Amino acid sequence: MKKEKILVVEDEKEISDLIEIYLVNDGYEVLKAYNGEEALNILKNERVHLIVLDIMMPGMDGLEVCRRVRENNNIPILMLSAKSEDMDKILGLTTGADDYLTKPFNPLELLARVKSQLRRYIYLNPNSEINDDNDINIKGLTINKKTHEVTVYGRKVDLTPIEFDILALLSQNPGRVFSGEEIFKEIWKEKYFEGNNTVMVHIRKIREKIEDNPRQPQFIKTVWGVGYKIEN
Repeated sequence: MKKEKILVVEDEKEISDLIEIYLVNDGYEVLKAYNGEEALNILKNERVHLIVLDIMMPGMDGLEVCRRVRENNNIPILMLSAKSEDMDKILGLTTGADDYLTKPFNPLELLARVKSQLRRYIYLNPNSEINDDNDINIKGLTINKKTHEVTVYGRKVDLTPIEFDILALLSQNPGRVFSGEEIFKEIWKEKYFEGNNTVMVHIRKIREKIEDNPRQPQFIKTVWGVGYKIEN
């Protein structure tokens, strides 16, 4: 899986370096700019997935950078401010920032905000180049075919090999309805006998793990009298 690339725009080198250390240690790729013009030039040449943007910078400030980014880009922007009063400016001006933190901030809180914004961005943009051919992304559900890892809105879900194979089968064929017989033959590679409720039991177990409310599933839908499907 490709690393998410984060642009840190901060004119204070110590703060910029600190943010970089935490982001890199958490597995992100980091680009750094020390002023607004430099940041905009980087965005012209690099595919960035999130911007950590300081408001108070010499020359072009963070609010102006944010406005320019928003002219043709919807990537998440996390604003940083040294003054709490600047929060009123962010909220009052339609700059397009997605979130903000006031300095001094806890680096762990910064990481949490970054992860939250990236999750939203990736799930709303399933064709993002962050995801490679091993990943299946449907709404908040992410399935990695290579590692067999499954997450729901960033929460890791532990599935048995059979449960994983059923979920992957449905997810790789969004919109297609599979009967219980089709699923059984595809997963178990055995002859199906009428009245076999094995598939139904496994579907129920999967729902208990991935759905907020298994009785009102948002991922695996039942088409009564036909079978099961997942909508893209």
